[in-house]
Amino acid sequence: MKRARRPIKRKSARSAETPVERRARTRKIVARLRREFPDAKCALDHQNPLQLLVATILSAQCTDVRVNMVTPALFAKYRSAAEFAAADPREFEREIQSTGFFRNKTKSILGMAHALLERHGGQVPDTMEALVALPGVGRKTANVVLGNAFGKNEGIVVDTHVHRLSGLLKLSREKTPEKIERDLVTLVPRPDWTIFSHLLILHGRKTCIARRPKCETCAINHLCPSSRV
Repeated sequence: MKRARRPIKRKSARSAETPVERRARTRKIVARLRREFPDAKCALDHQNPLQLLVATILSAQCTDVRVNMVTPALFAKYRSAAEFAAADPREFEREIQSTGFFRNKTKSILGMAHALLERHGGQVPDTMEALVALPGVGRKTANVVLGNAFGKNEGIVVDTHVHRLSGLLKLSREKTPEKIERDLVTLVPRPDWTIFSHLLILHGRKTCIARRPKCETCAINHLCPSSRV
């Protein structure tokens, strides 16, 4: 028999939450979402750091589902940085066209592959500094690769779901991914930095849906200042 969850008193709008209280609430959010989504992981299919790097670049302005439809044939054809670098740009554009912005993505991926050959012997580096120096790779992409391919918690990925839910949960009042990330890393325990993004993404897709949030069945409604229940 399940024990009834004890209601948590929410602070009034006039009673400001202290940084210590916010960190404690964040830890409870992480713990509860871990129980809700025990299999949370990176949604982009990959078998090595290079594949994840390419898939993450392709995922810009595109769904993970669409990327995962494109990458099996792509990864079967291009198995190394050298093979990506040698790709015919026009043919590569056709191969990734369905992911959108295919010309820019082709330029980024092929340029990145050339840079890997020239600077890193064809291997994907495992440091933030080296990754963000590659063509087409920003901090968000670097965080994805470091956290999921190398197991390094160097930051928190702030995608559209993390951006939106961080605001609803009152974990950050900032509006840009860089500033939101700076707030989140002070609240989320470092070992949870990578999984935290996956948890919020799943929660945003399954429960806290932008236009129709399911507050009544939300596992963290008692920890959410924006809850309607």
